[in-house]
Amino acid sequence: MTHIFGVDYLNWRVVDNHHLERKFTFPNFTSALDFVNIAGNICEEQDHHAEFVLSWGSVVIRTWSHDVDGITERDHNLAKAIDGVAPDGS
Repeated sequence: MTHIFGVDYLNWRVVDNHHLERKFTFPNFTSALDFVNIAGNICEEQDHHAEFVLSWGSVVIRTWSHDVDGITERDHNLAKAIDGVAPDGS
């Protein structure tokens, strides 16, 4: 469990004190792609754009705030919103 800004994140890792990262798993490429599109819309709505790595059956998302070259509350808000649309068990 990662504890940041008073919030517990069970599935997101803090990497090099620079960005948040989470891997999501899916049964196939189409499901993974659909999730990227949903998560991408959340990024657009929040005007905070994550990095996505899409492959067969998985998506890795990394987010950090480029203006400070590190993690801010915006990244935590984005992670929470993405978690809210993630399929159970991802």
